[in-house]
Amino acid sequence: MNTNIHFFSQKDIIPKQIAPEKLGIRGRQANEFAELGFPILPGFILDTDIASEITPSLIRKDIKNLLDKCGGLVKKTYGDENNPMLLKVVISSNLAVTTYPTLHNFGLVKPTIDGFANWVGEDFAAHEVLFLVRGMLKIEERIKELEDKTREQAAIVSRLKSLDRALGILGPSNELGKDTDIEEMKITKRAGEYMDEFAQYFPAGFFDTAEDQLLITVSEISRMLQMDDQNDRDTALLIQPMVYGNYGKDSCSGDYFSRNVVTGEKKLQGRFFRGKFNEIGSSGQDISKIDPIHLKQLEKIAWTLEDKFKEIRQIRFTVEKGKLWLIEQRLVDQKSTQADIKLLLDLAGRNIVGNDYVVKSIEPLRLNEILHPIIDTSSVKGLKSWQGGIAGAPGAAIGRVYFSTDTLLEAKKNAHQQGEDDQFILCLISSFAEDVKAIEVSTGVLTAEGGYSAHASVVARQYGKVSLVAPDLKIKGKKASLGNFSFSEGDYITINVPFYGESTVYLGTADLIEPDPRESGLLDFIALSKSFLKKFHVRTNADTPRDAALALSFGADGVGLCRTEHMFFKAERINVFREMLLSTSPKDRAKSLAKLQVMQRNDFYGILKTMAGKEVTIRLLDSPLHEFMPHNEEELKGYISYMAKTKKVKVSRTDVLASIDALHEFNPMLGHRGCRIAVSYPEIYAMQVKAIFEAAYKLRSEKVDARPEIMVPIVMNDSELKLIAYGKKIEGSSYTGIVDIEEALRAEKKAKPVEYQIGTMIELPAAALGAGDIAKYGRFFSFGTNDLTQTTLGISRDDFTAFMPDYTLFDLIVGNPFSTLDPRVKELISLAVERGRLTRPDLVCGLCGEHGANPGNVRFCMDTGLNYVSCSPYSVPIALLAVAQAEIEKAAQ
Repeated sequence: MNTNIHFFSQKDIIPKQIAPEKLGIRGRQANEFAELGFPILPGFILDTDIASEITPSLIRKDIKNLLDKCGGLVKKTYGDENNPMLLKVVISSNLAVTTYPTLHNFGLVKPTIDGFANWVGEDFAAHEVLFLVRGMLKIEERIKELEDKTREQAAIVSRLKSLDRALGILGPSNELGKDTDIEEMKITKRAGEYMDEFAQYFPAGFFDTAEDQLLITVSEISRMLQMDDQNDRDTALLIQPMVYGNYGKDSCSGDYFSRNVVTGEKKLQGRFFRGKFNEIGSSGQDISKIDPIHLKQLEKIAWTLEDKFKEIRQIRFTVEKGKLWLIEQRLVDQKSTQADIKLLLDLAGRNIVGNDYVVKSIEPLRLNEILHPIIDTSSVKGLKSWQGGIAGAPGAAIGRVYFSTDTLLEAKKNAHQQGEDDQFILCLISSFAEDVKAIEVSTGVLTAEGGYSAHASVVARQYGKVSLVAPDLKIKGKKASLGNFSFSEGDYITINVPFYGESTVYLGTADLIEPDPRESGLLDFIALSKSFLKKFHVRTNADTPRDAALALSFGADGVGLCRTEHMFFKAERINVFREMLLSTSPKDRAKSLAKLQVMQRNDFYGILKTMAGKEVTIRLLDSPLHEFMPHNEEELKGYISYMAKTKKVKVSRTDVLASIDALHEFNPMLGHRGCRIAVSYPEIYAMQVKAIFEAAYKLRSEKVDARPEIMVPIVMNDSELKLIAYGKKIEGSSYTGIVDIEEALRAEKKAKPVEYQIGTMIELPAAALGAGDIAKYGRFFSFGTNDLTQTTLGISRDDFTAFMPDYTLFDLIVGNPFSTLDPRVKELISLAVERGRLTRPDLVCGLCGEHGANPGNVRFCMDTGLNYVSCSPYSVPIALLAVAQAEIEKAAQ
């Protein structure tokens, strides 16, 4: 036997001393399956040392002996006129990507074709002849190209094109996913007639005998490889018998996944087709209904492959005359994150892989898929659609569309009263603070302006809603248009914002697949990821006890940002807040503040209790006051009606409009907001601080470990923080600070002090540069990177997307600075941490902008010495995984 020819089968393994690269990739795969003891078709490999230098006369005897050996195992004989064994020839390169065709059906010659047709039918036999011809034409076409015989090459290319059109195919029949329905093919001749028609393109005798056909084939392939400059003696030839699912009784074919590719359930998923070569033209049966003996074999194959490759595999098999053969297996591209997680947890549970392997194997952003509903793609066929836009928050949402917060809330109210569907989608040109309440109760939000860091996107992520920015969106009155379709207020639309690929808006309703964190394995995966965390941790941005509880279940270690302004936009509170702002006397303002204080106390009580034993950073009022004012005629009427009903006071429309106008600012985001409001209206912050401490003292009386952290926003220098934290007395006036308020309340309650911290949000370059002085009065820094990016780069997060494409075109900026931290913003953060800790070595530092949810920023935060990142509840698992992966990477260095 030639030492460069290697036999393999279920019981015969190519010796270890044979260098694996001599077998090519496909040859190595075949031998690996032999090593696993799988029921693979036997075969042999002409290795790389001889594949490009084949002399047929020197290997004729060896090949005949090996074919007899193969025939004995498959119960057929190569060249037999009644029951012929057919072969496939695989050009097994060492390159992962090649253009070589897979060649099938060798042994179909004039003496054997009738015998083969008796088993499978005349049309199928002709079909297989044409596939044999097609593969060999590709070899001959390549040879003519290498010989520079352009005329002959052109003639072959022309025949290939006509052959493809006749067959209606895109690829060879035995490759996964490339099958052809014989019934739809234009089989107009008998198999023998096709042999006569195409014989002219091949060396003489190609269709005369099976033995000569195979030797001619390997000789032609060898000649092609020898002439090909790209071949550096790195290609082998693999020869194997073929089997058919339509070859007599007790035959079938099928393919399946090693587990459910959507749910991850460890149960085979697939179908088989009795008496069929492939699935075309047959509905088939569920793989679980196959013969129990074969099912057991298929399960063993599937789960052995999972253990070997550590991933879900797709497997193709054939049962011929009751004997099962593994035809092919490969990785699966289209599978859910849930399926991958369930597989990895299964492998770890059986000690096939370590916990670190599990954590490293999932890209953090893939968790978006498992946290939100996804579209059932089979349900959107026939629906009008528009593709594109900027993903604000991933997932899928269905609902009736409304073009304003008020109309959506009214529709929601009516739906509840009448027991109707209460799924709604908010559709706006852009959103503002007053729209939060509508986003909260909607399933999703569709806007025309902004991007990933726009208001609508940020709030949607906070509440676990779907958000899409569609620049093509046009709204006019009660109608809107998007691409080639329009819709009216109240119509159903479906928004699909996948993690990968383009987002889509459908006109109509699709079916959704809802997530289940426990069933999906997500909670177990989170617990595993958290086991790798050391000092650095992840908090959440939460404004309600519900958000806090959700984030806690997802692994959050405290609240890094509680935005108190969001609490005032609730329907039952907004007019109370407006009443306070528009009060004309200190007495009336005090009454309104007292009402708000009770509301705030209850809010803080719920969040602090939910996060018992963990820090809760509460940001005092930050939004400009004008955001709380009525923004349209309907809201204005609502406020006037509220005052008339609750206060028995007739409010002048003109006076209200004048007050609103007085609060107007040309650049409110850099105007009268945050701590600046506290300087002008100290009673607002005083009310909030009292509410925080009332909640904390109440919880302590209940033996609940409450840990409030009070954060002062938009500070630009140390004097502002010193004033608000510790107060100040000047001639004729005084300012009561946070410390004074706590002491007064403690004295009133005759209680021991509660533990609390005062800190600030670093969101201005001036604050970052002055961090050393600011740290004298603050025990923690929280970097608000959305505003820090805006004020550092001088661009608006809501308007940036209008010119971002132009900047990207000319490489003026890399990526989206509101998603990935800009280098200059990073420098300011690093500088602030360094200067702050020179003043206060135990200074706690965190990042609470949406940047904290981007895995690309997490390693920077860790390396810079921050203690945590904080992000929306649905982003907590993503950030946790990024931290865990960074810790594993650091430990390996």
